[in-house]
Amino acid sequence: MFSTEFLITSLVVVLIPGTGVIYTVSTGLFLGWRASIAAAFGCTAGIIPHLSASILGLSAILHMSALAFQAVKFTGAAYLLYLAWAMWRETGSLKFDSPTTQSGLWKITTKGFLINILNPKLSIFFLAFLLDYSFTFYFFSDVGILASARY
Repeated sequence: MFSTEFLITSLVVVLIPGTGVIYTVSTGLFLGWRASIAAAFGCTAGIIPHLSASILGLSAILHMSALAFQAVKFTGAAYLLYLAWAMWRETGSLKFDSPTTQSGLWKITTKGFLINILNPKLSIFFLAFLLDYSFTFYFFSDVGILASARY
């Protein structure tokens, strides 16, 4: 069912710590184990929309439609430019004050969710890598072949 290439690549991707892992570990170190569990839950919830889009065939649609792919590509580029502009405008100094008030678990979970839902690495992984191992691609390819054969 799973090929060796898929397992090796998945292992490499899992072993490289991303923003979600760094957020979860740092939250655990600074705010305790309960906050770390909330961060892990939020980061995991942030992966679910990427996985759902891949399973439902969004990657196959992007693979077959150049216009949809260009729209996603330009939206991602605009988002990265917005982040760069926001960092460029930031003029405040870097402060390393310890937090005086402890954040609520719901706020920690929400931040973990936003970190992973806005992570371009996850989008690329789920929409590009899982495309090769998803049955939906083959389903949509067969539908496209049948539709083109009709005309």
